[in-house]
Parts: sequence; structure tokens; C-alpha cells
Amino acid sequence: MVHAQTGKFNGKVAFVTGGGSGIGRATALAFAQAGASVAVVDISEAALNETVQAIASFGGQALGIKADVTKSEDIRAALAQTVEKLGGLDAAFNNAGIEQPLNKIVDIPEDVWHRTIGVNLTSVFLGMKYQLEIMLKNGKGGTIVNTSSGAGVLAIQGQSAYCASKFGVVALSKAAAIEYAATGIRINAICPGIIDTPMIARYTLDTQEGRARMIAQEPVGRMGRPEEIASTVLWLSSEESAFMTGHALVMDGGQTSGI
Repeated sequence: MVHAQTGKFNGKVAFVTGGGSGIGRATALAFAQAGASVAVVDISEAALNETVQAIASFGGQALGIKADVTKSEDIRAALAQTVEKLGGLDAAFNNAGIEQPLNKIVDIPEDVWHRTIGVNLTSVFLGMKYQLEIMLKNGKGGTIVNTSSGAGVLAIQGQSAYCASKFGVVALSKAAAIEYAATGIRINAICPGIIDTPMIARYTLDTQEGRARMIAQEPVGRMGRPEEIASTVLWLSSEESAFMTGHALVMDGGQTSGI
């Protein structure tokens, strides 16, 4: 439960996609708790409104924006609203993502491929493209964190579209980080393992057996919590990580440690 603001991000503006649930909601709440004004972006108006209301409940400031992150015009409009209504852009968290139904390559419908790449990878490109424009114009630096996955460092059978999108996020983040390192803008990726979110609930059909199969993959013996990922995003967005850019930070309870 979030009760009060801590002040580390006082005067800062954060932009969070996929902010209506899971890791995105936890991170939007964490930014607001730390004093930031937060643009909460999601395709579900009901979900983003829940996050905005949760932030308002402890006195935080949030702006809810419904947007399809695969559409350039939606991203640009969301960022323009953020700058106009919240006063700028200091930290961006490109987090929106979807899962892929379990299928080998020959059985993946082409529309599923395009949708997976669109939401998980193209949205990160579009987000960074227009976030960087704003940050460069402001001339005061900034931070961008992109959500990849443990599937961005380890291939998983039946998940080729998802893996392709998440490996792509790592590569895109690293390339962009190098391009803009000298400008004071830092770009990193996070690679969460199995986190207890609505996405995992859908993937496991929210059954005890399905959850047990997921937990069995985690050496620590449990799923991660969205709040644990959120705290890392805030660290990457703060001056405490000022010498880190171009890094893909794995947080997966040891799941990929054997590779």
C-alpha cells in the first residue's frame, strides 16, 4: 500500500506505457510516491483510470491518457499532452506489452506475429523516437527504460514471436543508448523473469497447476512481484544509476543464470 510521497522525483515528469496494470501500474505508483507527476498511458481506459485514482488516493499527480502504442499518432499525441499538462518529460518507461500464444513458427498466424512485434517492439521504437525529440529539445538530459524480458536473453520454444520482440528491445535499447550517450540521456532495458501479473495469469489460465509450472522455473521458488521491478525502474531513472546506460538488466530470480 502506497501512503506518502518520498520526494526523490519531486518536480520530475514520468511517462509510463502499459500503466493500467502489472509492472506498469506498480511503476506509475512508485514514480508518483517518489514525487513525480505521472502520465499513465494504456489502451484500456478503465485500467488506466484505476491507476490514476490509486495515485490520487495518496495525493499524487497523474494524467491518464488512452492510446494505442503501436500508432505513431497516438504516441505523439500522448507525449504532447504530457508536456502540455504536466510541464515536461524527464523519465520514460516504455513498458506496454502482450504475450504470444504458445505456437511453433509454422503455426503462428501472421497477424499474431505482426501484433506481437507491433506492441512489444515497434511501440518501443516509436516511444523512444518521440521521447528523444522532446528530451533533446529540452537540453537537460533524461532517462528511458524499456521493458524486455528474460525471453530477451534466452530463447523459449513456442515463443519465437515474443522472443524476437524482446531480443529486439534489448538491441534497440543498446543501439539508442550509444547514439545518445553524450547528450545526457540514458537508455536501459529491464528483463523481468516470471512476474505475478495479469499477463502471467492469462498465460497460465490462472490455474494452480499453471502457476506451479511457472514457479518451478524460478530457482528462488516464487514469482517476482511487480513492485520489485518498479523499484529497479526508478533506480535506473534516478541519479543513483548515473553511470549506467546501454545495459539490459535481468531480474528473474535466477531463471536464466545457467546460460
